[in-house]
Amino acid sequence: MKAVEIVDGTGVPLKRSDVDTDQIIPAVWLKQVERTGFEKGLFSAWRDEQDFVLNDQRYSGASILVAGPAFGVGSSREHAVWAIQQYGFDAVIAPSFSDIFRNNCTKNGLVPVVLGEGVVEAIWDAIEADPLTAIVVDVRRLVVEVPAAGISEPFPMASDVQHRFLNGLDDIGITLGKSGAIDAYEAARPSYLPG
Repeated sequence: MKAVEIVDGTGVPLKRSDVDTDQIIPAVWLKQVERTGFEKGLFSAWRDEQDFVLNDQRYSGASILVAGPAFGVGSSREHAVWAIQQYGFDAVIAPSFSDIFRNNCTKNGLVPVVLGEGVVEAIWDAIEADPLTAIVVDVRRLVVEVPAAGISEPFPMASDVQHRFLNGLDDIGITLGKSGAIDAYEAARPSYLPG
């Protein structure tokens, strides 16, 4: 996992609530053996709709998905996070996330940002008015800034999760960070091998 201090870029206004993981990446995409290529399945049922926001070229290249409340509900599907990342998003801003989805985000390097509904709506308004509106997600300071809209809002993140992002640590990286203690324990533990 790569370290993340700041995500800056433009946003996509996904003005939908209660988006479940099957809508993010339909089950048919879960048959792949590889962990790549999921971006093609991101919101694939909705992408058939001509007016779906990801089909709007004004938002191409955006790195921040700005969604409605209860984003990522439904089954535990790590593929949903992979699809969002592989499409090019580095952060998702929403008023709320399912716990499992948020946890999957933090273990894979996708920054989940919780902001109040009013702030999310103000960001939607700003990026709909100007798709090139700059958005900054500062993981070190735990602040989202949208200067053109006068937005500077703090967001919550547990200190251990913030540490993960700032240091680029997945579960294996966290364990390897304790290798000195593990080695000391293993060296001091009695051997129970027959002999």
